[in-house]
Amino acid sequence: MIENELYIISRLIIGVRDMDEEMTVHAANEALRNNIDPVTAINEGLVVGMNQAGALYEKEEYFVPELLLCSDALYAGLDVLSPHVKPDTARIKHRVVIGVVEGDTHDIGKNLVKLMLEVSGFDVCDLGRDVPLNTFVDKVVELRAEVLCMSTLMSTTMDGMDTVIRMLEREGIRDSVKVMVGGGPLSRSFADRIGADGYSKNATGAAKLARQLTRVEADAV
Repeated sequence: MIENELYIISRLIIGVRDMDEEMTVHAANEALRNNIDPVTAINEGLVVGMNQAGALYEKEEYFVPELLLCSDALYAGLDVLSPHVKPDTARIKHRVVIGVVEGDTHDIGKNLVKLMLEVSGFDVCDLGRDVPLNTFVDKVVELRAEVLCMSTLMSTTMDGMDTVIRMLEREGIRDSVKVMVGGGPLSRSFADRIGADGYSKNATGAAKLARQLTRVEADAV
């Protein structure tokens, strides 16, 4: 990269990481004015900044409010850059269905996972919160989704995840979809017990796991 391009990319990174929406938007516009490939600006600027924010979250230097402000900055940058991404530069997206299981209305964690999946290049269908268990299965069938992500913050609704997996088996589609679970009361041993393909305790880990399960590298939309 030339020096000016490196500077603009660094401003995109810092803008997202430091929750500075104004800086991010300005840097995104500068990237376009300087003919920087928008895919490069997204991947090497916005996504890197969000990954750095995720690392700070894992170190407990950032918490959920900070991560949400970082996501606001990231999406502001995407709003500027995404319209300029040429279709032939976009990779084939892997489809993901995500939602909070029935009986639970807590969705901040789910929203963070959705964000990290989207910036990693996945096509995400968000079912929201308090999702009826059969809806997960119906949507996986409808979209031919490759990954199903379920979350909950309540121990009383955890077993719904097991029920969904059994429903996938009865439909004969369990082997065609990777099931990921997460949330406060969950553990890797619980995920193993119900037959899930993976478990993550945070959003950045979930995106990494999804990339591993689908054998793709991080790629922004």
